[in-house]
Amino acid sequence: MKDVEKTNIERRNSGKRMRRRRRNMNLYAFVVITLVFTIGITMSYTFLFNIEEVHISNISERCDENSIFNASGIHIGDNLLRINTKKSAERILDELLYVETAEVNRKFPSALEIKVTFCVPAFNVEYESGVLVVSKLGKILENNNFKTDGLPTICGLEPVSTELGHMIKTDNQHKNEAFNEIIRSISENEDSGISSIDLNDEFAIVITYTNGTVFKMGNWNDADYKLNLAETVMNDDSIKGKKGYITMIGTNQCSFRTSDEPAGLPEEEPQVSTDASGNPVAPTIREEVNPEQEAIFSQFNSRINEYSVPSEDNYYNAENDYTYSEDYNYNDYYGEDNYNNYDYNNYDYNNYNNNYNNNYNNSGNDSNNWNYDGY
Repeated sequence: MKDVEKTNIERRNSGKRMRRRRRNMNLYAFVVITLVFTIGITMSYTFLFNIEEVHISNISERCDENSIFNASGIHIGDNLLRINTKKSAERILDELLYVETAEVNRKFPSALEIKVTFCVPAFNVEYESGVLVVSKLGKILENNNFKTDGLPTICGLEPVSTELGHMIKTDNQHKNEAFNEIIRSISENEDSGISSIDLNDEFAIVITYTNGTVFKMGNWNDADYKLNLAETVMNDDSIKGKKGYITMIGTNQCSFRTSDEPAGLPEEEPQVSTDASGNPVAPTIREEVNPEQEAIFSQFNSRINEYSVPSEDNYYNAENDYTYSEDYNYNDYYGEDNYNNYDYNNYDYNNYNNNYNNNYNNSGNDSNNWNYDGY
C-alpha cells in the first residue's frame, strides 16, 4: 500500500481575495457605524432629551414663572438639542420690560434652566422732549416729563430711540462709550453721591455731587480711577465738608479749589501774553469762570469751622440791654434760614441813611447855634 503524499496548492489570486475581503470588512464596519450614529442622532432629536421640567430663578411679583417661560418661546416637550438658547434669552429681554438680564441653559437629560435679573431704575436721562428713566445697564424703563427723585440726572445724551425696553443709544459713538463706562462705574458703587452728569462734551465731562462739589473729570478714560480719586479728595480731613471744584490734572492727579479758574500742572511756569511787538499785555478773562457759584462756595466754606453760637465779642453788657450767657443759642433766636438769607446790602443801606440823617440834624443844630450867637 502506497503512502499518501500531501501537497499544498497555492492559488495565484489568494492575495487579491484577502485584500478584497479586508475592503469589504471596512465597508461593513463603516455602514454599521453610520447606521448607529444616524439612529442615535435621530433618537436624540426626537424622543430623547425632551424637556420635562423647567427651573426659573429670581421670580418676582412683576414677572412670575409662567410669564418668563412663555416669553422664552419654549414649550414642555421641546427637544433640548433643537432649541436656540441665545434667541430664547433675547425674546425674554424684548418681551419683559423689567427683566435686565436673561440666561437659558440646558440641563440634560430633560430639564431647562432660566436665570433672570430684574431692572432697577438707576438714572434720569434728560432729552429735548422729556426725561427717560433707565436701568443700571441703560435699558429704558419710563418716559416722563419729570425727574424721578433720588436718581442721578444725565444730560447731553440725545437718544436715537425712546421706546420702552430698548437700550439707550445715541448717534455719537464716543458718547455711547462715555455713557456706558460711567454708568458701569457708578453702578458698582451703591453710594456714589452723584447728583448729575454733564455729557454735552464727552471729552470734558462734569460731575456734580449731592454735597455741591463739582468734579471736572475730563474724558471717560479710567473712569473708575478718576471717580475713586475724587472721592478720596472729598474725604480728606482738610477738605471734607467744604464745597468747591475738583479738577483732574494730567491722568493721575487732581486739585481742589474754590475758584473755577483752570488749574495748571505742578511747577508750571506762568506764561506772559504779549502783543505783536513783544510787549506784555493783560491776560484775558476766561469765560468759564462762574463768580456766582464761587461766591456760594466761599460763603459756605467761611462758616464751615465756625460754632453755631457767636463769640462773646458780638454782644455787649449794658444796664438795660441783653447780656450774653453760655446757654444762649444764636440759631434759636435768629434761625438758620434768617442767618443764611440775611440781606447785608439792606443793612448797610439802612446804616447809611441813619448816619446821613444824624449828620444832617447835627448840622442843623450847629446852624441854630450860629444864629443864636448873633453872627
